[in-house]
Amino acid sequence: MTISDPGYYAYAPITDRPRLTWPGDARVAVWLAPNIEFYELLPPPNPVWSAWPRGQPDIFGYSYRDYGNRVGIWRLLEVLARYGVRGNVALSEHHPEIIEACRAAGWEFFSHGIYNTRYLYGMDEAQERSVIEDAIATVLRHTGQRIVGWLSPALSNTERTIGLLAEYGFAYVCDLFHDDQPFPLNVAGGRLISLPYALETNDGTVYGRRLASPREYGDILRAQFDQLYLEGAESGRVMCIPLHPFQSGRPHRLGALDQALAHITAHSQVWLATGSEIAAWYQAHHYDRMVAHLADRQARRRSG
Repeated sequence: MTISDPGYYAYAPITDRPRLTWPGDARVAVWLAPNIEFYELLPPPNPVWSAWPRGQPDIFGYSYRDYGNRVGIWRLLEVLARYGVRGNVALSEHHPEIIEACRAAGWEFFSHGIYNTRYLYGMDEAQERSVIEDAIATVLRHTGQRIVGWLSPALSNTERTIGLLAEYGFAYVCDLFHDDQPFPLNVAGGRLISLPYALETNDGTVYGRRLASPREYGDILRAQFDQLYLEGAESGRVMCIPLHPFQSGRPHRLGALDQALAHITAHSQVWLATGSEIAAWYQAHHYDRMVAHLADRQARRRSG
């Protein structure tokens, strides 16, 4: 099967949109997404992508990531609290102590799948529905929160994922990397939006794949924020900082995050929000205007 354009969203240059505003006339909505992940030592095989690049069982990979749940997360909780930042937890249910600590800190929960070693690739519709339903039920059971945000395990998708999330009443999805503002998605029902997530500011990408130093990561975070803050004077922007406790929770890397948060929170026109807060504000104040704008653009293009 060949799909040239999945049609998830319309095209609209960021320079030709209704002005986006945030609470308190903030220029940038900043949200942090610590991924509390659980990796299986011997996960079930996937027909598309192996969970571990090394041979299995990968004791090194398993234990390296487990450091985040044992040590790193507690450092991240402390640093975020220092700057009044609430995390958005991509939840695994395997460590109730972490869940309770995140609840006590007022963090928000959304879904990244129960296991980060089980991907949507190759699943049929019934299997994918089961994963979504399991995530909803698991987070509700452990936290009392009905999740409204979704980040697929390892960013894996099928051609059905976006439509199913809308059907199950999700408000936002983080699997699309096409914009610096929230954006309405083309779904059969519901009001699903894409919420800007990021790989450029993702410590998993910067440390794990690009092998950057903590100084380089800190520079990336500050440069990303500074540019978005500048542009946000004209129309609001979103900055996401995805974190992994086994990456940024290391002793020699913690300072880079600390200093970046000090820089960000020193600016007055910043909204330190959660994913659901950003989505709810956009839905209430901008969604309908943007949909109307897109319809008008399409009509003008058809009329020549």
